[in-house]
Amino acid sequence: MGMNDTPSANRVHIGFFGRRNAGKSSVVNAVTGQELSVVSDVMGTTTDPVTKSMELLPMGPVLIIDTPGFDDDGALGELRVKKTKQVLNKTDVAVLVVDATVGMTAADYELLDIFKKKNINYVLVYNKCDLLDVKDMIRLSSEENAILVSAKDKNNIDQLKEKIAFMTDDKPEKKLVSDLICSGDVVMLVVPIDKAAPKGRLILPQQQTIRDLLDAGAVTMVVKENEITAALEKLSVKPKLVITDSQVFKTVATGLPDDIKLTSFSILMARYKGFLETAVSGAYAIDSLKDGDTVLISEGCTHHRQCGDIGTVKLPNWIKEYTGKDIHFEYSQGMDFPEELSKYKAIVHCGGCMLNEREMKYRMKCAIDAGVPFTNYGTVIALTQGILFRSLELFNGNYS
Repeated sequence: MGMNDTPSANRVHIGFFGRRNAGKSSVVNAVTGQELSVVSDVMGTTTDPVTKSMELLPMGPVLIIDTPGFDDDGALGELRVKKTKQVLNKTDVAVLVVDATVGMTAADYELLDIFKKKNINYVLVYNKCDLLDVKDMIRLSSEENAILVSAKDKNNIDQLKEKIAFMTDDKPEKKLVSDLICSGDVVMLVVPIDKAAPKGRLILPQQQTIRDLLDAGAVTMVVKENEITAALEKLSVKPKLVITDSQVFKTVATGLPDDIKLTSFSILMARYKGFLETAVSGAYAIDSLKDGDTVLISEGCTHHRQCGDIGTVKLPNWIKEYTGKDIHFEYSQGMDFPEELSKYKAIVHCGGCMLNEREMKYRMKCAIDAGVPFTNYGTVIALTQGILFRSLELFNGNYS
């Protein structure tokens, strides 16, 4: 991702679905104006979801996702269908591509049913309309949310883009933190630079927070955890807020006057993704853990594990030390979020900076439906360090 790019998690996710050889990839290429997906007469050419971040007028920043055929068969086919269903969990607008010369099939109706159950806005695209007679075109075009196109001749592709844009939810723009401070406020960000820190850059939540504060007119300063006292002495006014990496929560809280509000990037990200209230209530489930209980620690991104990794080393150690219990931990990364959750006594998720809001809320709902408390790194770390209440004072009980 370039410095000027909108993060993928903040883009409208548009997924293209359908049977093999319905022309999904051809429609994707026509909509994007690029040869994004390989097109072939051989069934099942698309074997894995293909993604492309781009600007798509009139919508703006979007993430286009081309998926394998939903009617794929065999052992590998089942895996491809599973990946397609995973894509549905993060899809904001679904485009169902149907071969107009064949019509709707059982696989297409199954997809429509999933769209409706998951409350996903959708467009029904009948491709290959250049091969239809006028009577069939009139009949198909009368169906709900339907549009007839020809990816081959580029017929109605502009109208399809406008229809997709119309299906996009027009939600008010969310803020990470700027709605909680005023122009001119001093905000201090605490960013540890250790082996886990990416070389030469900041992680995404830190970048986004800095930009949000600058847009709000805040006076923003960035320090390491061992520079807080010196930085405070150089300021003529106290910071309105200190935002820290959760890993150094206790260190920062110890050296920070009680009248300065404190929170973490992870807690702000949970609020931004719409699950902070659930994360707060879920954090207290840690108090009820017993010997032998299993806790799932889940990350939305994939990265190389290092010595002292927060998810697999620090967080489990803090939970064990806090509870005094012999707890078993399991881990998931990226899209590999378990389907069966009932065996877990709690799920501790990362802030979800690499996942869009729909994906995070889907995971949260899966946990709630399974009766499993769902929380996140920042709230659990604050709880185990004895500063959860302080880390939430900024919100005054309003976590949305």
